[in-house]
Amino acid sequence: MLCSLVAFSTSNGIVLPKKLFIFSPIHVIPCSDFHEQMSSSSIQNKISVIFAIDVRFLGCVENNSLSKYTKLYWAVLVIVSAISIMKLIIVLAVLSRLVFAPLSVLIFLAYKYWQTKISVDAVERFLQMQLALGPTRFAYTDITAITSHFRDKLGQGGYGSVYKGLLPGDVHVAIKMLVSSMSNGEEFISEVSSIGSINHVNVVRLVGFCSEEMRRALVYEYMPHGSLEKYIFSPEKSFSWDKLNQIALGIARGIDYLHRGCDMQILHFDIKPHNILLDSDFTPKIADFGLAKLYPRDNSFLPVSAARGTVGYIAPEMVSRSFGAISSKSDVYSFGMLLLEMAGGRRNVDPQASRSQTYYPSWVYNQLSRQEVGGISEAVSIHQVERKLCVVALWCIQMKPDDRPAMSEVLDMLEAGINGLEMPPEPFFCGDEYAPAADSSVLSELSTLSE
Repeated sequence: MLCSLVAFSTSNGIVLPKKLFIFSPIHVIPCSDFHEQMSSSSIQNKISVIFAIDVRFLGCVENNSLSKYTKLYWAVLVIVSAISIMKLIIVLAVLSRLVFAPLSVLIFLAYKYWQTKISVDAVERFLQMQLALGPTRFAYTDITAITSHFRDKLGQGGYGSVYKGLLPGDVHVAIKMLVSSMSNGEEFISEVSSIGSINHVNVVRLVGFCSEEMRRALVYEYMPHGSLEKYIFSPEKSFSWDKLNQIALGIARGIDYLHRGCDMQILHFDIKPHNILLDSDFTPKIADFGLAKLYPRDNSFLPVSAARGTVGYIAPEMVSRSFGAISSKSDVYSFGMLLLEMAGGRRNVDPQASRSQTYYPSWVYNQLSRQEVGGISEAVSIHQVERKLCVVALWCIQMKPDDRPAMSEVLDMLEAGINGLEMPPEPFFCGDEYAPAADSSVLSELSTLSE
């Protein structure tokens, strides 16, 4: 920094330096005042002082002999400008770390909070409308007490875990705790809105629910015998044919009620053995309405966004619209696949089976079309109910939805005897020309598409 000494003469003729000044093009500032500015605690003042140094330095250059040498003056000007630019870059870098980074974090957290709040508010508004419709709303502390701190776990799935609970009056319940990944509340709302006001003997009853911020639970009546899945796939035959017929009729009545007995038709979209529960009398009840949708009963076709389900039971039109439109016939297809598994006591696709029986529906159709009823299952005595269940199932799994019966017609066929049933047209995946090797490839394609 260039400074000048201002000299004053004394009476003795001695020249003494009086005070040190820093010159600027506009005014002169004492060095003591300059240091006071530098010690200011204000960030803004410090930044302005940093850049004022360069300006004042140029003032010193202009007011001194350097200004006489034009080239030298411009060289100094370039150097000072470069230094100022470097200072500016450093200041901006410091500011970005001290100001912009925390600001970005705060904006991100505010956005996440806003998203969560919107989701919670939407669920809350919906639940307020549901209060008068029947199910009880429990606090999370109530859920903890009912389950004895989640002591007795009944099962677990992608939706969360199920625990056994006990309400006052020795009423046993099953409580499904939903996982936090379902934070948008879509499946929670679907389940409460679908069965919240339903009271049907073949539909599981929703006793209550819990929703406190992101902690959500559904409280159902307890089904002591669990799901149908563990009985029909058991190595030992669990039910007689008459009992299987009663269970099939109960499931059909439940689905028909969902389609026609409510103000809004309820499409389940996930009919399978795992979602059929059995009470103390082995009465079947349809459960797990997480994928269910409500639609006006006069709506025959649904948007493709509704296409969800489980591989092996999902209707072809849920995978590709080239098969037809999504409708209540999609549940009919799933029910048909369920009937085949009930009749055969095995899964429809079994890699462990012999090559000719890998895809069970195809094998069943070939056997029935040749009147070889005795080969349909491994039972010693063949009952007419077995044939009836298989024929009804093959009607239900026609590839095109228009070729399938409505659920009310399926119910009529199950209630009728075997003599009045006709063999259905050949399903797309069945027949002699359909090689077992091709079964796996087509089913694999359907699996990939549906996933």
